[in-house]
Amino acid sequence: MTAERFVVVGYDGSADAQSAVTWAAEAAVALGARLRVVHAVGLLEHAGLSGHGEVDGDVACRLAADAGMDRDDVEWLVVDGDPCGALLRTAEPPDSTILLVVGSRGSGAHAGTLLGSTSLELAEHSSIPVTIVPPSPKAG
Repeated sequence: MTAERFVVVGYDGSADAQSAVTWAAEAAVALGARLRVVHAVGLLEHAGLSGHGEVDGDVACRLAADAGMDRDDVEWLVVDGDPCGALLRTAEPPDSTILLVVGSRGSGAHAGTLLGSTSLELAEHSSIPVTIVPPSPKAG
């Protein structure tokens, strides 16, 4: 029996994360893989001190469906820990993760930064390919 193949995407509700989910869903369809959408919850979020609103997994699942994913092939996971660690742990065997996807910056990004800390850390520590999705062009 062959292990299921997954594209794993980080999601924090930001516009960049929404672009990453759409890109990851399109890639998963093209690769014949399932999609695993991962939201990491750290200590500040558990305590309600993150400064960000609650992240809605239904939005991510709708984005994936709009990109052509069958809803049965999309998993929503909330994982404790920092985003990079959560994504790396989620991509470990027994499942066969073939690609990790993140937006270039998350909800905690500072204006003017090109890459966020999570995308940089994933690129440095992942043993599987990582795609960093750039922000969507602004409507002019």
